[in-house]
Amino acid sequence: MDWTLKDTKQKVKSSYKTLYISDGLVDKINEIAKNNSTSFNNVVISMIESCLGEKENLVDS
Repeated sequence: MDWTLKDTKQKVKSSYKTLYISDGLVDKINEIAKNNSTSFNNVVISMIESCLGEKENLVDS
């Protein structure tokens, strides 16, 4: 599945949630973040938005 990193300059109203993620998945996400000079959170949000196909809808809300 293809996805692209979210532009961090476009801030939208957000809520705080806690997720429990396996250590192996955390390691993989951290590696993606490091390789793209971005945050763990940005990688996770970018993946979720891409998977839901709602990137444009979330930015416009």
